Amino acid sequence: MSDKSNPVQSKGIKRKTLIFLITTIVIVFMFPKGESLDFQVSEGTIWTNEDLIAPFSFPILKDPLVYASEVKQAEESVYPVFVRREINIQDTIKSFNKYLIEILDENLKQETSNVLNPTFFSPENFSLMLSLHKEYKNSTRNRKPLTEYFELIIPVIEKYTKKGLLNITSKEKKKDSIAVRIGNIDKIDPVTEYKFLDEAKYEIKTEIENLRLPEDVKKILIEYANNFAIPTLIYDPQATELEIEQAKNSVPRYSGIVNENERIVAKHDRITKQVKLKIESYKEAKGDEVSQLDSALQFLGKFLHIGALLAIFGIYLYLFRKRIFFDTRKILLISFLYIFLSFITFLVNSVTIKAPIQYLIFIPVASMILTITFDSRVGFYSTVIITLITGALRGNDYTFMATNFIAGALSVYTVRDIKNRTQIFRSFLFIMIGYLTSIFAFGLERFATLNTMLYESAFAVSNALISPALTYGLLIFFERIFRITTDLTLLELSNYERPLLRELATKAPGTFNHTLIMSLIAESAAEKIGAHTLLARVGALYHDIGKTISPHAFVENQMKGENLHENLKPEESVQILLRHVQEGIELAKLNKLPQEIIDFIPMHHGTTVMTFFYEKAKEIYGEENVNVEDYKYKGPKPNTKETAIVMLADGCESAVRSITEPDETKIENMVNTIINSRLRDGQLDDSPLTFADIKKIKEAFLNILILQNHKRIKYPRQQEAESGIDTTDNN
Repeated sequence: MSDKSNPVQSKGIKRKTLIFLITTIVIVFMFPKGESLDFQVSEGTIWTNEDLIAPFSFPILKDPLVYASEVKQAEESVYPVFVRREINIQDTIKSFNKYLIEILDENLKQETSNVLNPTFFSPENFSLMLSLHKEYKNSTRNRKPLTEYFELIIPVIEKYTKKGLLNITSKEKKKDSIAVRIGNIDKIDPVTEYKFLDEAKYEIKTEIENLRLPEDVKKILIEYANNFAIPTLIYDPQATELEIEQAKNSVPRYSGIVNENERIVAKHDRITKQVKLKIESYKEAKGDEVSQLDSALQFLGKFLHIGALLAIFGIYLYLFRKRIFFDTRKILLISFLYIFLSFITFLVNSVTIKAPIQYLIFIPVASMILTITFDSRVGFYSTVIITLITGALRGNDYTFMATNFIAGALSVYTVRDIKNRTQIFRSFLFIMIGYLTSIFAFGLERFATLNTMLYESAFAVSNALISPALTYGLLIFFERIFRITTDLTLLELSNYERPLLRELATKAPGTFNHTLIMSLIAESAAEKIGAHTLLARVGALYHDIGKTISPHAFVENQMKGENLHENLKPEESVQILLRHVQEGIELAKLNKLPQEIIDFIPMHHGTTVMTFFYEKAKEIYGEENVNVEDYKYKGPKPNTKETAIVMLADGCESAVRSITEPDETKIENMVNTIINSRLRDGQLDDSPLTFADIKKIKEAFLNILILQNHKRIKYPRQQEAESGIDTTDNN
């Protein structure tokens, strides 16, 4: 609700930029290396040299004829570009009519044989029109003014301009469809949806000829209409040519890739067309010598390749996950996973054994870790980026990328709503299904043998078995090293058997009951506004753990009605209340609670005034002798949606509980009063809550608090039972 930037964002983006550069450079250095080749080969000959092994990865050039054919197809696939322009025919014609009448009047005044015709009319038609205008002016015949005739054809012309009128004739038709450009967007439409200029003029002429008008008027109207049949779709040859060039340039020059350590040709093998292309491509890739400039340019290309992929993910985090983007520890975690998987891919590429060990690159592990640590969208987008990066390191291996993407995406879905750590192991089944489906799909496409597919499946099943266990182990490691709180940690903390919660329930049962109701309210409100429901719930459970030190100092735990504050000075009472916040923080740190949970302890009070004791102090000492700052909590104010929700839930639940005979109206008024007071006091200024969020939070609070305090039917003899009279039937 404030324009203030989140404290997490105050670090800026310099550190993130450095992490981005280091990550990109490290991954780039894991790309394959290469060298040169110097010999000529001919198709159909026998390779008499030793096996030619690629010392680096390189693309395979397409056959020139194939490439030329594909370029031609790309050129033919481009539709002519037409730019739409809007024309108000009605206003244009009316404006021109006014101008035309002035010209005609001017000609009549001159009374000369020199006809002034600054319009598009032919001399014959203009003279005829001048004659008609003169007849109308002199009223020698029952003639209408020319403007009335001209306005008759407005709907005729508009019918074509609204539909879309091309500025080319039917003979100039290039294709069956056109690209209509509106702004920067091209819409492909069949050309039959529009009218060619010659066709439109012919149809307009036919419609005018069918009108019941004098022949001399029709003749004028036809010429008039032809000139106002203004095209609304203008062919743009420059834009079309640019589209053609882009389409031609987009045709890949290469048909595949030869990976590092892959055999190009074996000794005594015949040089086929494909083998010759590989050898020629190898020669062109490196030449006789590789200059420093070539190496630098190649490095730049790889840097831009990986940098673009990482930048896309970074932009996503900046726009939609700012709390992740501005948290250096979380960015380091993501960077570590990217580099780690790239390194594993590099090692796999370096191994020369004849086995599909690429299936031991555990991409699903990263997918699951990032999903559990953050959320399913971050996990999914990370899976896309990781598979693209590792696929690039594998020589742009599409099969590898698609297989790991399918398995990684399925692993994301299995842990998106995880409830406990053992649930991770159900991911084994889905990862295995993803890998096996992909292996058999691509195997059948390339006519692979059953033995080959089963051999690859064995490695994939190993990946599926190891990934969940590895995820479990690394999660604990990342939580400790990077100090990150996952949903699994929050679920464990929500267990009522946790030492702090058990102690709170034993020593301060009133406070414990208050926290239970608050956790329910906070979770419901968080769900309404799209906040972290589990974090709000757990934060509510631990927000008052400091009251276990001196539970009887708080009214909800004073069962016998004895209030120790009645015998204390207001400033002493204030110190007790302030102390429970600090004691709560110390207890939380002692029990190693995450910082995200510790934040709820001081923030749920913010800098609010302890009104009861402040008013009491004014009565005792006089208002001029009391400093309101001495009766405020020390803060800070809530700076997240979750801490703000817990602050509001704490105030509303406590206030509603104090109502003697609660009903729906009283509860609603009390909730509005508490929330409005927090707003006026500026307690929500540092939080990202919007007024729309506040409205939804109110609704969530009321739904639960009204049900929690609804009236119940009195049982028979309830009054006697409440008075301690035995109402049991002795019979």
